[in-house]
Amino acid sequence: FQKDLLNKKGGQIAQQETIDIPNGQWIETITEKELQDATTLHFETFENNYHVAPVLAVAFGNEKQVYVTSIESAVQSEAFKKWLADENIEKTMFDTKAIKVFANRFALTVAGAKYDVSLLAYLVDANEIVNEIYDVAKRFGISLLKTDEEVYGKGVKIKVPEEKEVFWNHLAAKIYVLANAPKALLKQLDENEQTQLYWEMELPLSDILARMEIQGIRVDQNRLIEMGQQFEERLKEIEQTIYELAGEEFNINSPKQLGMILFEKMNLPVIKKTKTGYSTAVDVLEKLASQSPIVECILEYRQLAKLNSTYVEGLQTYIDEKGKIHTRFVQNLTQTGRLSSQDPNLQNIPIRTEEGRQVRSAFLPSHPEWKLLSSDYSQIELRVLAHMANDVHMIEAFKNNIDIHTNTAMRVFGIQNPEEVTSSMRRQAKAVNFGIVYGISDYGLSQNLNIPRKKAKEFIDRYLEEFQGVKDYMENIVAEARQNDYVETLFHRRRYLPEIHSSNFNIRSFAERTAMNSPIQGTAADILKVAMIELDRELKERNFQAKLLLQVHDELIFEVPEEEVENLQSLVEEVMENAVSLSVPLKADSNIGNNWYEAK
Repeated sequence: FQKDLLNKKGGQIAQQETIDIPNGQWIETITEKELQDATTLHFETFENNYHVAPVLAVAFGNEKQVYVTSIESAVQSEAFKKWLADENIEKTMFDTKAIKVFANRFALTVAGAKYDVSLLAYLVDANEIVNEIYDVAKRFGISLLKTDEEVYGKGVKIKVPEEKEVFWNHLAAKIYVLANAPKALLKQLDENEQTQLYWEMELPLSDILARMEIQGIRVDQNRLIEMGQQFEERLKEIEQTIYELAGEEFNINSPKQLGMILFEKMNLPVIKKTKTGYSTAVDVLEKLASQSPIVECILEYRQLAKLNSTYVEGLQTYIDEKGKIHTRFVQNLTQTGRLSSQDPNLQNIPIRTEEGRQVRSAFLPSHPEWKLLSSDYSQIELRVLAHMANDVHMIEAFKNNIDIHTNTAMRVFGIQNPEEVTSSMRRQAKAVNFGIVYGISDYGLSQNLNIPRKKAKEFIDRYLEEFQGVKDYMENIVAEARQNDYVETLFHRRRYLPEIHSSNFNIRSFAERTAMNSPIQGTAADILKVAMIELDRELKERNFQAKLLLQVHDELIFEVPEEEVENLQSLVEEVMENAVSLSVPLKADSNIGNNWYEAK
């Protein structure tokens, strides 16, 4: 097959012009002979959740020869087990973390995982989604690999093709793409000064995350059931109050019926309409909350119902026979470099309400006498902003351990004494501080603070007058993005921003705000990854029994025996605070408890 192998960024990724994909050869027994020149490994599955997904087949080989076998044959083969566990044999895979978790389920050990194509492709361009090996092939212009959907179908009709050769050859094409990809991807990373990011951050981190996922976290199902009963009772009470205030019973979960009650029967002001009637979205209801007690009840009802169904009931479906939940930390999804969590998502358990925080009380250490230790960075993104913007006022505040939001309020409102800063002023200053980090617009700030857009703009303008370093940083980083088409973190993680040249004002403005906040968010995420890798090394070297269980945004959660608590706490804080040297100090706060709620 003649094919010019050019990737999207224009760099040639392979010398050969003829693609000769081998056929997949099915074998019942794996011997040393088949493994002799094997460089690449893949476990095939239909499902994303590799903690429970069945393994359809195991494929291994190189770009010239591919063998396909069953997971049962792989497990029974001493030669395969030895090859898989040999760290001196370098292996190429797609998502090494998934393969390590799969392998662990079958009592297999994976070592020598050197090239993770999903991570390499992610680092080259985080905007390009890489869900399956086909996405890598497409990026390189290889059209001979079909999508999984084309081969297996989708939904309820998903199945292995009846023609076994089609299945085996599909896997052979995957191995071919994987075997060829690392060289080209590493070349691009090298040109972008990003190889260190792969070798020293993402690859070692994938091994740590695999162990965290395998370990899992213990969850008290009885506590969740008890909580669910309390929430159900409270929901019934709120329901009755809503009916009394409305003067009739109706379906609270029906936006149409709710709209008629609020805007027709009770004559509340209409803020927004949809195609089907009145909007009863959260932002609309929040604006109406002060006008009628029924609105506050509806907001509380919705919040509690969501908490009950998504977390109290939802989490229970993920508890395994050992009483643990094993989430998946997705390393190659966000464009900033932050980790995300799926099946279940443990990063978005609500913490703004007491009921939301209570959900965390069901998360426990796996041994009765152990504790949970939670350690999180204090205002890491604002500290990163202070460093990157080299802003004298921010640096001074952090160096002198002055409350940054009070400090901002004093400057923006022209106040001399911190005692004169009201809680309202501090709240507004906090919204602006984080608004800068998250690239908020004057409209976004006006919505957050419930103030007119004009006032929000004045607020931002005053802030930028006071914090000249931040203003210069924002202007410079946008100019840099226009010139380079990307922005970088301190660790050279890139985010490409082609929309920065858009003629559409809204699209371009969003890209400009993204240019401002991505280096900050991304650097903060990178710092936490550095801390995780250093902590993992220290825990091993010092023979701690304590284990890292979860990473939630800027927070790390460990389980630890009582006798190690003191040493672990000081070690974790020391490592986190010294993970990287900035012009401002990093600060980590830690707490200990019998469950996650107590440790926060």
